Amino acid sequence: MNLLSARVPDTRVRRLSVTLYGYLFLSDLVLLYPVYVLLFSDTGLTVGQISALFVIWSVTAIVLEVPSGAWADAVSRRLLLCLAPLLTGACFALWVLAGSWWAFALGFVLWGAGGALGSGALEALVHTELDRLGAAGRYARTMGRGRTAGVLGVLASMVLAGPVLAAGGYRAVGAASVLSAVLAAAVATRFPEHRSVPPPTAPADGPAGPGWRAGLRAGLAGARADRRVRAAVLLVPAVTAVWGVLDEYAPLLARDTGVAASTVPLLLLPVWLGMTVGGLLAPAAERLTDRGYAALLTLAAVALAAGAAVRHPGGFLLLGVAFCALQLATVLADARLQDRITGPGRATVTSVAGMGTDLAMVVAYAGYPLVAATGGHPLAFVAAAVPYLLVAGVLAVSGRAGDHPVVPQRPTTSAAR
Repeated sequence: MNLLSARVPDTRVRRLSVTLYGYLFLSDLVLLYPVYVLLFSDTGLTVGQISALFVIWSVTAIVLEVPSGAWADAVSRRLLLCLAPLLTGACFALWVLAGSWWAFALGFVLWGAGGALGSGALEALVHTELDRLGAAGRYARTMGRGRTAGVLGVLASMVLAGPVLAAGGYRAVGAASVLSAVLAAAVATRFPEHRSVPPPTAPADGPAGPGWRAGLRAGLAGARADRRVRAAVLLVPAVTAVWGVLDEYAPLLARDTGVAASTVPLLLLPVWLGMTVGGLLAPAAERLTDRGYAALLTLAAVALAAGAAVRHPGGFLLLGVAFCALQLATVLADARLQDRITGPGRATVTSVAGMGTDLAMVVAYAGYPLVAATGGHPLAFVAAAVPYLLVAGVLAVSGRAGDHPVVPQRPTTSAAR
C-alpha cells in the first residue's frame, strides 16, 4: 500500500472522530445541566415532583427508544442526529420561558424524544463507518474519547453556569443552552454516512433494504435469538441506569453539604473530571476480563457509598473516583454490545439496550425519593451502590467458568491506525 492510499482511510477516520467529538461536546455544553434541578426546586417543586418529571423523561424515552432505532436503520442515521439536539433545545427554551411543572413535564417529553432519536443511531453510525474503513477495532477508543468530549462539555457548563446565572439568571443560562443545541445540530450534518437506505416509497421488504417494520422485527429477533447479544444487551442497563439517575440528584447532594447554590457547579467538578478520565481509560481497559470488570464495579460501588456517607464536600473526591469507574464500565459495555451485533439492525438492537436502561431508570427514579425521604440524599446514594455489588458478584462467578475479555480484540488495518 502506498503512502497516499494509507492516508485516505486515516483521514476519513479522523474526520469521523472529530465530528463525533464536536457533536458530543456541543450536545453536552448545556449550562442548565448543573442548575436545572435547582430551577425546579426554586420554582417550588418537591423532591417527589422532581422525581415525577424524571419518570416522564424516562417513559418518553422507553416508548420511543426502539421505534426510533428501527427508524434509524430504515432511514438516514445522520438525519436523526440532526433532529435530536433541536428537540432538546426546544425543551430548554420552554423551561425558562414558561417555568411551571407542566412546562417542565412537556420539556422532558421533548428531551426524551430527542434522546431517543440519537440513542442507537449515533453508536450504529460510528461503528458502521469505522467498520467500512477497516477500523472497527477502534470503536471503544473512539467512543471513549467521544464520551470524554461530552463530559468536557459538561465541565465547561459547570464552570460557566455560576457566573452566567449570577449575571442573567435562569433565562441567560437557558439561552446559552439553546444555542449549543443548535450548533450541535449543525455539526451533525458533517457526519459521513455511506449506507444504503430504502427510499420512502420502497416496499417494506423490497430490494432497497428493510423497511421500518421489517427492520424493527429483524432487530428484535436478533436480540432475542443470540445468547451472547442478549447478555450484552442486559449488561448495558445493569451498568448505566443507576449512575445515570444519580447524576440528576448530585446537585441536591452537593447543596446538602452546606455550600451556596452558586458553588454547587464547582463542587460537582470532581464528579465530571472523573467521567473524563474514565472515558480516556477505555483503550487501556479493553483487555479487562469478566473478573477484572467485576473488580471495577466493586471499586465504583465502594467509592460511591463512602463519598456520599461522609456528608462533606470532600466526599465528592470519592464520588469522582466512582463516576470515573462507572463511565469506563459504560463505555466497555457499549463496545461489547457493538462487537456482538451482526446484521443491518444495529441501531435497533442498541436501542433495545437503551430501552432497558430507561426502564431501570424509572425504577431508580421511583425509589430514590422514598429512600431520600427516610435518610436524606446521602443514604439514597449509599443504597444506589448495592446494585453494582450484585452485578459485580454475578460477573465474578461467571468469570470462574471462563474469564474472557469483556471486549474481544479485533484487528485494525494498518491504514486506519
